[in-house]
Amino acid sequence: MSVTINGTTGITTVDLTASGDVSVTGTITASGDIDVSGAATGTITTDNDLSFDMSAGNNFKCTPTANGTLTFTNITSGQSGNIWLDNSSGYTISASSAVYMSASDVTTISTAGIYFMSYYSDGTNIAVAVTPAITSGGV
Repeated sequence: MSVTINGTTGITTVDLTASGDVSVTGTITASGDIDVSGAATGTITTDNDLSFDMSAGNNFKCTPTANGTLTFTNITSGQSGNIWLDNSSGYTISASSAVYMSASDVTTISTAGIYFMSYYSDGTNIAVAVTPAITSGGV
C-alpha cells in the first residue's frame, strides 16, 4: 500500500488527527483502538432478495417480493450489523444452513409484519436475533 499526503508518495504509516471531513477510498486497517466522538454512520443497503452481501455494508433494508431463504454471502469474521425487514406481505422465509437463529424466529419473520434483526458473523456462520413485529409509535 502506498499513501500520498501533500504530494509525497510512499508513506505507509500515518498518525492522523483531523477536523472536518476526511475521505478514504479503500480499506483502513487499525491495529489499535479507534475512538469516535460524534456519530459513526454507514450506508443502508437495500437488498430485497433476502441474500445479504456482507461486502456491501453492515446495515440492510429488505422488503421481500417473494418467498425466499435468508442467506449471507462474502461472510466476514467479526462483522455485525442490522437488517430492517418489512415482510408486510407475509412471504415465507427460511434460513440457510449457515444462519443460526431460533425456529420460532424463522416462523415469526414469515408472518406479515416489520422486524428488526441484528446479526454477528464468526467467519463461517451468522447468528441472527429478531424482534417481535414492530409498529410505528409502538401501537
